[in-house]
Amino acid sequence: MKKILISGATGLVGKKLSQKLYECGYQVEILVRSKKEKTNFRSYLWNYEKKYLEEGALDNTFIFIHLAGASISNRWTESYKKEIYTSRIDSAQFIYDRMKEKEIHPEAVISSSAVGFYGQMTSEHIFSENDIPDEDFLGNVCTDWELKAIQFEDLGSRVVRVRTATVLAEKGGALEALRKPIDYYIGAALGDGKQYFPWIHIDDLVKIYLKAVEDVSMNGAYNASAPEFVNNETLTQKIASHLGKKIILPNIPKFIIKTILGEMSVIALEGSRISSEKIENSGFNFKYKILDDALSDVL
Repeated sequence: MKKILISGATGLVGKKLSQKLYECGYQVEILVRSKKEKTNFRSYLWNYEKKYLEEGALDNTFIFIHLAGASISNRWTESYKKEIYTSRIDSAQFIYDRMKEKEIHPEAVISSSAVGFYGQMTSEHIFSENDIPDEDFLGNVCTDWELKAIQFEDLGSRVVRVRTATVLAEKGGALEALRKPIDYYIGAALGDGKQYFPWIHIDDLVKIYLKAVEDVSMNGAYNASAPEFVNNETLTQKIASHLGKKIILPNIPKFIIKTILGEMSVIALEGSRISSEKIENSGFNFKYKILDDALSDVL
């Protein structure tokens, strides 16, 4: 069996992707920060900060999938912003250095990235993979994240960068936070509610990763964002509808959200449309193209 090594495999996407790859006949092995983490797969300890990697972790790696990264949903203190950055960039550099040292040459390296590459802004532009990165905090993180992935080409690897929108899943992730106030009838649209909300169902995201593993023609950056464009106001109303709830409060003013969330309020108050054309033109078919269908499944 072909070995696929995954970082971040115990996270929301990693758990589901690991299981899917195993069901497809791959030998799945994972990198973990602690052996206390429950997993069905062979695991190896790693600590990029201390430059530690358990012996044998990289041996016979056919494909490396880099999903590791601290959540962006915690308050952005200066120390936490550093963690968001280093958990993605320094960890990728560490694996690259060890592969180069041990002369490991994966067929492919598939790295997570995010639609934050294009910046947190609300505009009428539909962002495609041809657009340049923004220079805000998330834009800079994603740019450096992807540059660390691209260097694996020096090892002869095919490199795929998956620019992911907000993932909708049954348990965990953003939807859990979005539905909680609505459950208690205190949900409301944020700011003017006109900011777009790029999203993707977790099953479609897992399928994109599987396609990146198996389709050798895939190379470069791909947006992983559903074709339907919705804004925050529409999203809020649709979640409420699927939960059998009503939105009874007026929109929450921007200044309140900025006061509560600080700098990270941009991820709640800004958002643009993201093109899915490239991944669809590659032959990928979304199962969940429409938000209503996705919410019906996960809620």
